[in-house]
Amino acid sequence: MPFDTLLTGGRIVDGSGNPWFRGDVALAGDRVVAIAAPGAIPTEQVRDVVDVADAIICPGFIDIQSHSIYPLMVDGRCVSKITQGITTEIMGEAWTPAPVGGRNPGGLLTSVYGEPVERWVERSRGWTRFAHWLEAFEDVGGSPNIGSYLGGGTLRRCAMDMDMNPSSGKQRATMRRVMAEAMEDGAFGVSYALIYPPDCYADVDEIVDVCEVVGRYDGTYITHLRSEAGEIFSALDEAFEIGVRAAVPVEIYHLKAAGRDNWDKMPRVIERIDAARTGGLDVTADMYPYAASGTGLTSVLPPWAMAGGRLYENLQDPAQRARIRKAVLKPDGRWEAMVSQHGEDGVMPIGFKRPQNQQYVGLKLSEISRMRGQDWFDTVCDLVLSERQSISTIYFAMTEDNLRLQLQQPWIKVSTDAGGYDPVWGRPFGPVHPRGYGTYPRVLGRFVREQRVITLEDAVRKMTSAVADRLGLRRRGLLREGMFADVVVFDPETIMDHATFEDPHLLSQGVRYVWVNGRQVVCDGVHTGTTPGRFVHPWE
Repeated sequence: MPFDTLLTGGRIVDGSGNPWFRGDVALAGDRVVAIAAPGAIPTEQVRDVVDVADAIICPGFIDIQSHSIYPLMVDGRCVSKITQGITTEIMGEAWTPAPVGGRNPGGLLTSVYGEPVERWVERSRGWTRFAHWLEAFEDVGGSPNIGSYLGGGTLRRCAMDMDMNPSSGKQRATMRRVMAEAMEDGAFGVSYALIYPPDCYADVDEIVDVCEVVGRYDGTYITHLRSEAGEIFSALDEAFEIGVRAAVPVEIYHLKAAGRDNWDKMPRVIERIDAARTGGLDVTADMYPYAASGTGLTSVLPPWAMAGGRLYENLQDPAQRARIRKAVLKPDGRWEAMVSQHGEDGVMPIGFKRPQNQQYVGLKLSEISRMRGQDWFDTVCDLVLSERQSISTIYFAMTEDNLRLQLQQPWIKVSTDAGGYDPVWGRPFGPVHPRGYGTYPRVLGRFVREQRVITLEDAVRKMTSAVADRLGLRRRGLLREGMFADVVVFDPETIMDHATFEDPHLLSQGVRYVWVNGRQVVCDGVHTGTTPGRFVHPWE
């Protein structure tokens, strides 16, 4: 049989968690067609023989929490992700570009990272169903495979826009109908980020109603918990309740115990999840290997301040601003008060677009406030008004001790919670969270090789088959004959992240080769420019 590519001399880590073994791997078309002992596959009919002596050959990594929707519109190569070994990007936390009430009013934003995406604006006006935007990505071309959950915030906007009131029976019927259409289109389930509007306006009964539909299609409820800090136990109970009542599996995004006062809660969080699993609930979680999170600066404000899309009006209204100030200085525990949890020194806004605000990049909120001669609350409000956007922000909220503990749990997977960038266009845009460049090499270099927190085989499993199993991707996630040829070759002795909070636009090292659907996208550590990615569906 003729082969396109033969990888020889490597150590195979097949994604199952089993010990590595030495062997050769043959690719033909878009599949892995042979795995055999070293030298057992004849080379006469092989188009390309690649000597990967002593390197690791493994399945492509699957990122269950990607934020590459807009970055892929800018650059389909997804360089910072592909060069980590990520071959499949699963998107959809809280938001997806379609559908919004069967329409996409006003099209997409016309600017992303300072680069025009006009070619996508007109294209998006014709999107009326969930699948349309994913099909467009495949049509235009991207390096990674792509799939998505339906964003719970998008779903709610379909029925009631930014209304924070409880949903009516008619509105829930709309959500259920749109959810069913999305599942038929290939959604992996529904995703709620319950600290952000409008997702946070949804109560348990509403989410259960939606998840009952998800369950009928063997999908998953995936959630950013309503609290990752002081109310984390009640937030876990809420997630478990939804899973039990809707008879649907539960996935927890980026598990963490945020805020110094909550670090000691992680062992009990793990105990709670273990108990739920023992009790029969299919609940798992994912994480990124950094002790700092990243989200918008507006997260320091109460969710009700954004109801009806009136955030900027409320911040400009003296009476409303005073009301918001009272809420953030004396939080009632019903929302994540980020500054109260982490302190002004634990908050670093980085996503400034306005020239006059570039002086604040890399400074803590406490430092910016002193420079402006304001308290931190007025600084936040005025910066948000100046920028007219959420302002990407780093929150130094976790401890590495908990990261190590979490990684050791068998039900934990690895994810980035980030988009894919290229230093060429990313660096001029400004700082980002380094996880978009370094997540997977950081686990393999820092936590496997240097600290020996988990084995190499288990780490690869958490990046491949464990994710595929959760998503129902039957032909990806394992290096086996007949599986799609999403393949990564890396050097276990040199793989490491380089991106930092101070200098995040640095590619990782150690990933030598990557194939997606049998086509090479990384050669000798350099992106080839190839864009063979496909729209992946659950249970395909």
